[in-house]
Amino acid sequence: MLKVISFKICPFFQYVAAMLEAKKVPYQVEYADFNNCLFDVSPNGKAPILITESGAVLFDADAIVAYISRTYPGMESVSSDEELALSQAWALYGSKNYVPQCSAMRSDTEQDFESAFGVFAKSLNKVESVLGQTKYFLGNELSSVDIAWLPLLHRAALVEKYTGVDLFDRWPKIKAWQSQIMTLDIVEKSVSEDFEAVFSNFYLSPKTYLGSKR
Repeated sequence: MLKVISFKICPFFQYVAAMLEAKKVPYQVEYADFNNCLFDVSPNGKAPILITESGAVLFDADAIVAYISRTYPGMESVSSDEELALSQAWALYGSKNYVPQCSAMRSDTEQDFESAFGVFAKSLNKVESVLGQTKYFLGNELSSVDIAWLPLLHRAALVEKYTGVDLFDRWPKIKAWQSQIMTLDIVEKSVSEDFEAVFSNFYLSPKTYLGSKR
C-alpha cells in the first residue's frame, strides 16, 4: 500500500491526499513533526513524500500527483495534447499559490496581510477571468485542476468560518466554485480528524491578523 508522510496542515499534503481520495486509491498516512522532519528521507527535506509499493521514495507534490495520475485510473479524460497541457498548467498554477496564501494567512499585521494577499489576489483575478458557469474548472466533471485548488478553497472556507473574513468576496465565480468543491467528501477525507483545530491554532491564533478578527 502507498504511504504518505507529511505535516498535518501542509497544503501540498492535502493536494496529494485529495488526488488519492478522488481516485479511490488506498494509502496510509504518517504525520511528521519537528522531531521527524523528513530531512533523512526526502532529498529536499520538504513534505510530503510518497513511498510506493515498491519502496521508492517520491518527493515534490506536483511530481507525486503526476505519478498518481499516470499510475491509477479515474478522473478526467482529455481529447488532445493541448487539453492535457492546459489541465496540467492550471493545476500547477494552483499548487504554486499555496505559499502565497499561507503567507497571507500567517501575517501578523493588516499591512503585512494586505501585502501578502495582494500576491495571491493577482492569481485569483486570472482564475476568475477564465471560470465559466460549469460546476468545476474544466466543466461538469471533477478534474486535476479542481484537486490542485482544493486546498486553497478549503483553507479560505475555514478562514471565513472562524473569522467571518471572506477571502473570495471580490471573486463571485471562485466563490461559486469553492461552494461546489466544499460539498465533496474528499475535502474532509484528505485531512486529519483534528485538521481544523490544528489549522486554526496556527493560522488563526491571536498573534495573526486574521486571528484578531475572531
